[in-house]
Amino acid sequence: LADSHKHKDKHKDREHRHKEHKKDKEKDREKSKHSNSEHKDSSEKKHKDKEKTKHKDGSSEKHKDKHKDKDKEKRKEEKMKSASGDIKIKKEKENGFSSPPRIKDEPDDDGFYASPKEDSKPLKRPREDDDADYKPKKIKTEDIKKAKKKKQEEEEDSKAKKAKSKDKKVPEADKRKKPKKEEEQKWKWWEEERYPEGIKWKFLEHKGPVFAPPYEPLPENVKFYYDGKVMKLSTKAEEVATFFAKMLDHEYTTKEIFRKNFFKDWRKEMTPEEKSTITNLSKCDFTHMSQYFKAQMEARKQMSKEEKQKIKDENERLLKEYGYCVMDNHKERIANFKIEPPGLFRGRGNHPKMGMLKRRIMPEDIIINCSKDSKIPPPPPGHKWKEVRHDNKVTWLVSWTENIQGSIKYIMLNPSSRIKGEKDWQKYETARRLKKCVDKIRNQYREDWKSKEMKVRQRAVALYFIDKLALRAGNEKEEGETADTVGCCSLRVEHIKLHPELDGQEYVVEFDFLGKDSIRYYNKVPVEKRVFKNLQLFMENKQPEDDLFDRLNTSILNKHLQDLMEGLTAKVFRTYNASITLQQQLKELTNPDDNIPAKILSYNRANRAVAILCNHQRAPPKTFEKSMMNLQSKIDAKKEQLADARRELKSAKADAKVRRDEKSKKSVESKKKAVQRIEEQLMKLEVQATDREENKQIALGTSKLNYLDPRISVAWCKKWGIPIEKIYNKTQREKFAWAIDMAEEDYEF
Repeated sequence: LADSHKHKDKHKDREHRHKEHKKDKEKDREKSKHSNSEHKDSSEKKHKDKEKTKHKDGSSEKHKDKHKDKDKEKRKEEKMKSASGDIKIKKEKENGFSSPPRIKDEPDDDGFYASPKEDSKPLKRPREDDDADYKPKKIKTEDIKKAKKKKQEEEEDSKAKKAKSKDKKVPEADKRKKPKKEEEQKWKWWEEERYPEGIKWKFLEHKGPVFAPPYEPLPENVKFYYDGKVMKLSTKAEEVATFFAKMLDHEYTTKEIFRKNFFKDWRKEMTPEEKSTITNLSKCDFTHMSQYFKAQMEARKQMSKEEKQKIKDENERLLKEYGYCVMDNHKERIANFKIEPPGLFRGRGNHPKMGMLKRRIMPEDIIINCSKDSKIPPPPPGHKWKEVRHDNKVTWLVSWTENIQGSIKYIMLNPSSRIKGEKDWQKYETARRLKKCVDKIRNQYREDWKSKEMKVRQRAVALYFIDKLALRAGNEKEEGETADTVGCCSLRVEHIKLHPELDGQEYVVEFDFLGKDSIRYYNKVPVEKRVFKNLQLFMENKQPEDDLFDRLNTSILNKHLQDLMEGLTAKVFRTYNASITLQQQLKELTNPDDNIPAKILSYNRANRAVAILCNHQRAPPKTFEKSMMNLQSKIDAKKEQLADARRELKSAKADAKVRRDEKSKKSVESKKKAVQRIEEQLMKLEVQATDREENKQIALGTSKLNYLDPRISVAWCKKWGIPIEKIYNKTQREKFAWAIDMAEEDYEF
């Protein structure tokens, strides 16, 4: 007994010291928990006392160990604070936002290299007033503090709670990881200081392009026939022949210009023997080749899950290695890192060069653009790059010149990148500046309709068309090089007809011409009397093929636009008119009492008004009729379901009148709810059908992505409680992240 009392006293001393030590650290909750669990009545039995002292000794030893751990952790935190303290003070942003975590926090195996200058430290996003914006460590240390705090709290819990906390530890860790991941994904570049005019980046590193796979010769059993006889082609000639065979069922291969251009270019790839034998394309039989490729396509569709997964894994590996670059300390997605394979040029409309051979792009054609202090991507073995540049005034990573039209092709960043986002934002801000001075510009061109100078009159009428009809300016072209497409400045007399009166309207101009991408522009527009008279004057003594605006070209027009407002072009007018039209239409069409599907229909109608203004047309999809039939059958089935539900409701009401009990009342309520639910579903389907029918020949996407200020759509969604996902898909939300973040419901364009 004396021993056990001694033991107790000893323990009490130790416990007292322990309590003193943790008094200012422990929370009241924990203190009371320990005091409750450790201070028991001394009038308990001896064997219980012994057990208790044993347990207490053990637990106090544990507490001592924990405090040692805590002290260690505290020392670590203090070290980290002292290491990052200065940085934090320096890098506090003026607007209170911090930059996202550093690229160093990305996985080490992503295949990118830090610049030689910065081997010893993580990449920084260089700025003039250096990195006043940067405090990534703060994010990290806060995460560590939270982790430690949680760990301490979990360890302080009793053994019974420990078992539960183990289960919770995984989600807790996940919770800490997720915000960090989102932080990396949602880099708010729009809250950072912008570079000086002209500078696009300060550090750029990438892995170069992915080339098209080499040509694999056809199996021996796949034959090519000329004049009814089997003929073995050389590898080069065979490859070009396969391009034609793959398109055999397409209407392109029936077009004379396509066949002529293809045959001319194919002969350049033939051996002298093949050239002397193959003299007529009509005698060539590509059907066996075509059937082989169809079978290949079918086999790809029938692939097993494992085979499809293998291809998917390989694509993901390529994306991971080549699909990202490091630009100014941020990992940015590249839009099109694969170089287009060789094939036959199609063009749009009746392009004079359709059918010509698009040659294989080799490393020797490629210009690489990256920063001097980055690791230059190595060319494929046995090859070299055409050139390596270090030009930070351009945004492209890779460029080459294609052989058909001699145009330069680029590998650029993804639309969700900082560079693309800044360009978009700037575009809409320029259009908003036009809003402030558009009335002045309109008054000016109205005055110019009366000018004594023909050049000024023509310029004023052209500007009126660009403003009122959202026409493109139109560039001069060399004949025979491109399809016969025109814009406002390049209109010919044959493209317009003047009607003093038409369909009950005065002074109507009928436009009919091929615009960009050979899309027909057909419109009958009533115009102001003075415009009509001027057009009559411009057309006097001219042939149909003569220029309507013979004293005007795009460079004269653009120079004049620059004088009116800095940065003003014909495209700014299109952007301004498109955005302002959307905003006005949304105000007119949105009914506050409508449900979400009806409001989305109103949005699409407003978007459609813009697409019509900008002449964004499309051919009805091939599957349109079939999909409409499927939708109609769904509507019919839903109507039958609704009729059944209403019948059930009627009989339930009759039943309730007779029985007058609680059960029958509940039955009536549930039937009512079922009818309401089916009515909503039916309305949703009918709205969908209307929307689809109205959009049959209108391409809404072009204007939505390129001409409409996304802040108008975001503000509309926020005002009416419409989920943004209903308007923009995931890719579009990434592209317009800046607009989603900054636009409030009261935003006005």
